[in-house]
This record gives sequence, structure tokens and C-alpha cells, in this order.
Amino acid sequence: MNHYERLLGVNIDHVATLRQARGTRYPEPIQAALVAEQAGADSITLHLREDRRHIQERDVEMLCDILQTHMNLEMAATPEMAAIATQMRPADCCLVPEKRSELTTEGGLDAAADSDRLKDFCAELAGAEIRVSLFVDPEPRQIDAAQKIGVPVIEIHTGHYAEASQPDAIQSALARIANAVAYGQQAGLQVNAGHGLDYHNISAVAEIEGIREFNIGHSIISRAIFSGLHQAVADMKRLIQLVAANSH
Repeated sequence: MNHYERLLGVNIDHVATLRQARGTRYPEPIQAALVAEQAGADSITLHLREDRRHIQERDVEMLCDILQTHMNLEMAATPEMAAIATQMRPADCCLVPEKRSELTTEGGLDAAADSDRLKDFCAELAGAEIRVSLFVDPEPRQIDAAQKIGVPVIEIHTGHYAEASQPDAIQSALARIANAVAYGQQAGLQVNAGHGLDYHNISAVAEIEGIREFNIGHSIISRAIFSGLHQAVADMKRLIQLVAANSH
């Protein structure tokens, strides 16, 4: 049985994407964050990219001051981002791989190959009282690396599951996620999940015992075009909670 509430983190990056497309003052990501909170979001996720393609530093700074829940700042493990994070001090930082050529994050961080550098980097953030998470693929060696690095949280990359179209591939991807969640819990880590999750595929992942928070953005912002953001967030939260209620 599950004895914890499953949480929803809403990613507001693509509200900023629309704003930056025209260089206007609207739509306002700050407004989106507040609406998402009112609709039941448990945290607000935003990715400050090196190329500033959507979220800007002013968005991070303003949201640090006004969020009623807490901020999960996604970022690359670079000196520039460390300086910004330690100055602004969001509640959480999730370290993700980043390439300028990608449309969105394409996979998990290779923590195993970069554990020594990441250990120092994460210690710097922890010294600023920031809870650090690593966005990793559902692989035991990456989870072992996260434990060695010393972070308290991992976020499992669910993109391979979300992109799978054949039943066997979907079940295989779900099994990998479930095994990774159990492995992460055994290592004493809080386990979150995200990437590519939408209204059609969330239920199967939400049934996996041990996932604490789901970080979802693109599908929520897309549905908001037709239903409004408050309704889109509430619908996703309801789906997650419905699975939790049925698992008891």
C-alpha cells in the first residue's frame, strides 16, 4: 500500500516559449505559476537554459519571491548556473543535461561518468540550502552514482516510456521505471519522475509505488490552450490522485 500523497510539479517553460516567440510581455509565466498553484500544483518547475530560449532570469527571481509552494529550478551543471542558483536560492534544483541543438531534454544526466565533478557541484548548492536532484535514466548505475554524489533526490527520465508505441515496448519501459524506483528507494533517495508524461500515459506510471512527485509541463500547457490552465492542472492532479486512491 502507498502511504504518501503523490505530488504534481507543473513546468511553465512553454508559457515563456510563447512569450519569447514574439518578444512580448505576455503571456506571463508568473501568472501561469500562480494559476497552477491555485489549481493544485504542489511545486513549479522551470528550466533556465544557457541560451535563454524561454525562461529568463527575471522569471526565476520573481518566482522565488512569490511562490506559495516551492520552485524546482532545472539547470545544467555549469559555473554560470551555480552562481545564479546560489544567489537566488530556489528550494530545489534539478540538474539536467543540456544541448543547444535539442528541442527538449533528450535523456538523463550521465552521473556515473561525471560523479566526481558533480559531487563538488552539488555540495556547493547544498551549502546554499538548496535541495539537489539529478535527472537520470532508469538505470541502477546512475542511481548508484546519485547516491555516491550525495543528493537526496533523483528524477527518473520517463521519456522512453512516453515515446514507446508498441505494447511490449511500453511494458518493458514501465518495468525499467518500476525497478529503478524500487532501487532508488532502497538507496534512501526520494524518487520523482518526469518527461513526456501526458493525460493518456500518466496513469500507468502513477500506479508505480514509490514515486513521490511527477513533473509535467508540455501536455498541461498544451491542454490549457483549449480548457484553460486552471482546468488543465486540476485535471492532471485528479488523474494522479485517482490512481493513488485506487491503490489503497
